[in-house]
Amino acid sequence: MERIERLINNEYNNITGIVVLKNGNMEYEQYFNGYSQNDTVHIASVTKSITSALIGIAIDKGYISNVEQRVLDFFPDYKIKRGEKTIQNVTIKNLLTMTAPYKYKSEPYTKVYTSDDWTKAALDLLGGKGSIGEFKYTTVGMQILAGIIENATGQTVTDFADENLFGPLEIKVPHNKDINNKEEYLAFLKDKYVNGWVVDPKGVNTAGWGLALTTRDMASIGQLYLNNGLWKGKQIISSRWVKDSIKAKSSWGMLLFGYLWWIIDEGEYNGYAALGDGGNAVFVIPDKQYVIAIASSFMPRAKDRIELIRKYLIPLLDN
Repeated sequence: MERIERLINNEYNNITGIVVLKNGNMEYEQYFNGYSQNDTVHIASVTKSITSALIGIAIDKGYISNVEQRVLDFFPDYKIKRGEKTIQNVTIKNLLTMTAPYKYKSEPYTKVYTSDDWTKAALDLLGGKGSIGEFKYTTVGMQILAGIIENATGQTVTDFADENLFGPLEIKVPHNKDINNKEEYLAFLKDKYVNGWVVDPKGVNTAGWGLALTTRDMASIGQLYLNNGLWKGKQIISSRWVKDSIKAKSSWGMLLFGYLWWIIDEGEYNGYAALGDGGNAVFVIPDKQYVIAIASSFMPRAKDRIELIRKYLIPLLDN
């Protein structure tokens, strides 16, 4: 594996950790840039796939009827602006498949994340003149799912995750992390050691970014999905939800999308992946029983991790 480690140090030098599981067993584990197995990193949009798992668990437990339930069912006090119709028909499925319309061309991160209620700020952007069913990738829009989890279950996102996902997987529950200004936001993205789970001023966790986990934690999420929701003999998520989540439901050009998981189905070594900015990835390859987690520190326009896995890592592991 010296070759892969040289390659990472030379061309993928913001990688902090790699964990490879095969048939549920540790096949390879290595850390870089002074990180260890106990260090957490901001997993960026991999958070979205974990949010999807929490929605699935809430459905399994009857807190949410199904993915066709309308978003506004969970916000009875939300006042719809005059003339607004589209928002009334947006479903949870639209949020999970990125097929909900929003009232912006580029994401208004600052507007949402400087507000005192990020869920309401995201709801204010939902709908408009766009069409339901067209793919529109969003991070700020995912905040609505956090509000749905809290309003449906009566628990905070972290408490619900601890009880139903993190606890069973023996993932240490991250503490809540307040982000009060731009400097703190940039520090969370760029500081070498970050931990916690970002919350808005009302204490609601982020659903599209803002979660810090270890590389092993990321691999555990992938292994749970490879096991169709089963963990140490206990069904954590229904197999039906897992299977639905990793089926293509929408597309962005040539890229296929399930319930906040990317579907990888061209070329060699196909499967599905949770992907985050900077090169964070959980790639599950069912045919080979591989789960590969890559944690990375913040870097704009990081090199493609799926290519690294398919072109270099798996061939080396298989030799």
